[in-house]
Amino acid sequence: MTRRDTIQCIHEPFGDAFYYGPERLGTRFMDDEKARLESGFSQSTYKTVMDRIEREASESLTGSQGKRVFIKDIIHYLLPPSGKPASIAPSLLRVKRGVGTEANGHASNGVESNGHVESGQSTKQTSQYPYPTEPEPGNPTVMPKELLSKFHFAFLIRDPHFSVPSYYRCTIPPLDDVTGFYYYDPAEAGYDETRRTFDYLRSVRLIGPHIATKEQDADEIDNKLRPVLNGVGEAHESAEICVVDADDMLEKPGPMIEAFCRSVGIDFDPSMLEWDDESEQKQVCEAFEKWRGFHNDAIESRGLTARKHVSLQQQQRLNKG
Repeated sequence: MTRRDTIQCIHEPFGDAFYYGPERLGTRFMDDEKARLESGFSQSTYKTVMDRIEREASESLTGSQGKRVFIKDIIHYLLPPSGKPASIAPSLLRVKRGVGTEANGHASNGVESNGHVESGQSTKQTSQYPYPTEPEPGNPTVMPKELLSKFHFAFLIRDPHFSVPSYYRCTIPPLDDVTGFYYYDPAEAGYDETRRTFDYLRSVRLIGPHIATKEQDADEIDNKLRPVLNGVGEAHESAEICVVDADDMLEKPGPMIEAFCRSVGIDFDPSMLEWDDESEQKQVCEAFEKWRGFHNDAIESRGLTARKHVSLQQQQRLNKG
C-alpha cells in the first residue's frame, strides 16, 4: 500500500460474496438478513467481485502509470466451508445452454449468469448453495480454473497457535461489538482450505514446479524465476511457489519482503517498510473500514520492523491475558 504509484491494492474483496451475497457460502450471516443488508454487499456475487477486479486492473493498465493490482484476501472465501463439495458459482458460468443455465442464459435460484440478482428477488431467500452447477474435476473452489489462471498466487501462513487466538479475540467482548462477529467459528480458520487450494494449484501447474527452498538449491534446477505477466487477464504457466511464513517476516521483514517482491516481479524499495505519514494512514483506514476491528494493530502501526523476542513464559502470560 506504500507503492501507490505502481500498485493498486484491493483488500479482501471476496468476503463480500462469501458472507453477504446471494451466492454466500459462509454460515455466519446465512440467515441474518439485517446484517447482510447493513453490510452494503447483500447483492454481491462472485462475478461482481471479479468485475471490480477486472475494472481496476483495466484502469490501472490503461493509465499512464501502468499499475499492477495486488489483492490481499482469504482463500477460504472461494471454498464451501467444512469440506463441503464445490461447484462453480452460478454467476461465473459462461452464458450457454446446458451448463447450469436455462435457454435464456439465466441461472436458476435467482442469480443471473451476468452476476446480478433478478428483480423481485428478496435477500430473505436462502443461499443458492449448493449451486445447481457442475464442479470442475479436482477443483475445490467455486471459481473455474480459467479465472484462477489470471492470478499470481502467493501464500502467507501463520502458526495456528498464534493466529487462532488472535482471531478468537475478535469474536468476544469487547471487540465483537466492533467486528460484528459474535462467536468463534473454527470453520473460518481456513487451514484445510488453504492446503487443498495450494495442492490443486500445483496439480494444474498454476504454481510450481519451481521449488520453495533455498535459492541456491532452486537455481541448480533451472536458474529461473517466473514473475507473473503484468495485469489480470494475462494467464501464465507455473508461477514460482511463493510461501511466506509470518514468523519469518516478523523476524527479518526487510529480507523477507525483498524476497517476496523478487518472486512476484515487483521492484523492492526499503521505503515499502514504512508508512508513517498522514496520507498513508488515511488510506489504510479507508481500506480496512469494511472489516472493522480486525486490523487495529496494522492501522495503529507506522512500519514493519523486526519484532523483539518474547520468551515462552512471557508469551504464555500474554495468551492467558
